[in-house]
Amino acid sequence: MFIHSKFRFHTLSLLLLTLLFIGCNQDSAEGQNNPAEENSSILIFSKTEGFRHGSIETGAEAVQKLVSEEELQPLHTENAAYFHPDSLASFEAVIFLNTTGDILNDQQQQHFEQFIQQGGGFVGIHAAADTEYEWPWYGNMVGAYFVSHPAIQEATLNVIDQSHPATSHLPSEWVRTDEWYNYKEISDQINVLIELDESSYEGGENGDYHPISWYHDYDGGRAFYTGLGHTEESYSEPHFLDLLRGALDYVLEAKAE
Repeated sequence: MFIHSKFRFHTLSLLLLTLLFIGCNQDSAEGQNNPAEENSSILIFSKTEGFRHGSIETGAEAVQKLVSEEELQPLHTENAAYFHPDSLASFEAVIFLNTTGDILNDQQQQHFEQFIQQGGGFVGIHAAADTEYEWPWYGNMVGAYFVSHPAIQEATLNVIDQSHPATSHLPSEWVRTDEWYNYKEISDQINVLIELDESSYEGGENGDYHPISWYHDYDGGRAFYTGLGHTEESYSEPHFLDLLRGALDYVLEAKAE
């Protein structure tokens, strides 16, 4: 009986050691394959100091999902303290999702400029153009500032460049409903992808040249902006989500080069 108990104790000990060894190996393997360690991270920033869009929460959820589907790591925040070199070093691109007003202090602005100058990417969605009016560097990066908008309504968008990853999936004429911004201080350095046809809706103020989505290389990095994305419905619209997906691919190329 004594020998049998000793044998059972020895067998149980070996089994526990084996399980512990397997568990440690699994933890190690999982650590080696942790996407947070291997993949690029994207900062999604939606701080507002002016008008706050009701679609921000829906948009943040959709953009985080989109980023994850691209095997990237999203981080959504409204904490401007992330605009510090130690934090920004963790990210490959920053998305301004319906930000408004003066959202970064002078030091944070300087750090963000350095991030772009070091090859970082920027994607601005809708009210990103209604942000930081007293920061010329930012206005030049976005490519224009918001000035006004009519009521939400259907309009025709003319896709004038289908060679870009953000627009390659779109038809040449794209009819959709959104809040259509009028712009001021439109940069002559932007590459326009999509224009609004002001004859297709009421309230346009930019005339025959009314860009609504564009991109450009900027100060060492890459920037993309789209005026689309006011409504909650936008963030379940396949064409719009693919536009953002292609925009992200574009701005990330600067870091890859």
